[in-house]
Amino acid sequence: MRAPASLLVAGVLLAACATQPAPESAPEPASSSLARRVGTMSELMVDILYPAGDAVFYIETRTPTNSEEWALVQMQTLMIAEVANLLMMPGRARDQDQWMRDAELMLDAGEAAYRAAKDRDVAAMVALNDQLYVSCLTCHEHYRPGYGR
Repeated sequence: MRAPASLLVAGVLLAACATQPAPESAPEPASSSLARRVGTMSELMVDILYPAGDAVFYIETRTPTNSEEWALVQMQTLMIAEVANLLMMPGRARDQDQWMRDAELMLDAGEAAYRAAKDRDVAAMVALNDQLYVSCLTCHEHYRPGYGR
């Protein structure tokens, strides 16, 4: 039996919001003292971001046909934007310069995809394919040694 989309949204967002504090050597902002990182970077990418990105990348071949399917696409596009926010949090951000700019590219693409999904605008989501792809590619080129070789 499949869980309703709203239950999936709540579960994924609760899991995604848990982050681990920065190492003891780095000062930690008081506001993040309750945050703990649960998943690894690889788990965020493979378990959350890749499947969520597929909602955008394959929107033409997997076009939602009813309200429940559109709710799932909205959840997936929201997860793209929120994973970008997770990547910018203390303890995850590799630096405050290039990493933040790369994560913001994903945030922008995810936010635009979420708005398009809420509007059920397939054409707008298709138009966002390149923007989302470039956000992934840019970060991988900067932070995954040997990527694309």
